[in-house]
Amino acid sequence: MKTAALIVNPFSSRVTESRLDAVERVLAPYAEIETIRTDHKGHATALAREAANNHDAVLVFSGDGVFNEVVNGIQKQIPLGFIPGGRTNVLPRALGLPRNPVAAARQIGEALAAGRTRTISLGRVNGRRFTFAAGLGADAELIRNIDRRGRAHDGRLPGDATVVWLLARQFAARRARYETSLEIEGLGRAAFAFVANAHAYSYAGPFALRFAPEARFELGLDVVAPVRVRARALPSVVLRGLSGRTRAAGILYGHDLDHIHVSCDQPMPLHVDGEDLGDVQEAHFECERGAAKVLA
Repeated sequence: MKTAALIVNPFSSRVTESRLDAVERVLAPYAEIETIRTDHKGHATALAREAANNHDAVLVFSGDGVFNEVVNGIQKQIPLGFIPGGRTNVLPRALGLPRNPVAAARQIGEALAAGRTRTISLGRVNGRRFTFAAGLGADAELIRNIDRRGRAHDGRLPGDATVVWLLARQFAARRARYETSLEIEGLGRAAFAFVANAHAYSYAGPFALRFAPEARFELGLDVVAPVRVRARALPSVVLRGLSGRTRAAGILYGHDLDHIHVSCDQPMPLHVDGEDLGDVQEAHFECERGAAKVLA
């Protein structure tokens, strides 16, 4: 029987001992499971690096932040399985896995036993890998505001209603406008930039936000960048994201790219997979084609 490390973040929004027990039970027929818990931010990177040398697969039960840590720790191609344990769980949902962690674990176990994997690309910005998305400016600013808001007493991140409220405050603080503030090499100037490795940039409840609808895990990176944004245009931006119709006047779009270089007029917030990387004045994005094998 194959062996698999199960890296678990016990602090993720939807990880509980009872759910972990259920996930372990459903995986047991397919592999010998070694469960390893993280105990601090960044811990999963080291755990994944070691686990990849001792197991046939590395599985992760967490949210998108720890999924990101794991792909940054893996130094060789080994089957990876992502079990949704966070609030949004963009990566497993974009890969087509169920939102229920037990159902997702069962599909991953079946894929592991059958040797069935899907090869996907990964992105990298300033040396840090990402799985589904990265951004400069407005969305990274929102992620920072969510982090500042903090978790509830039960460890859960703020819900969608709170996120909408934080976004409204963010726009109000900027007098409801984002002006051109960065240069995307070869495309032009824009207010902020979304860089996508998958068709779903994020989710609002059950709905995918498809700011880069042509992006695919198997292709290069896509970049979408509004030239400028006013408050009256914000509902249109959201509707375009929900409908997947983001190619329009006033929006820069680059598809299936290996490199994207962005220079900012002044330091701007950067995120990868919803993780705040601080402020940068330059960001160099690269696509690592065929970099990972996932169980999905």
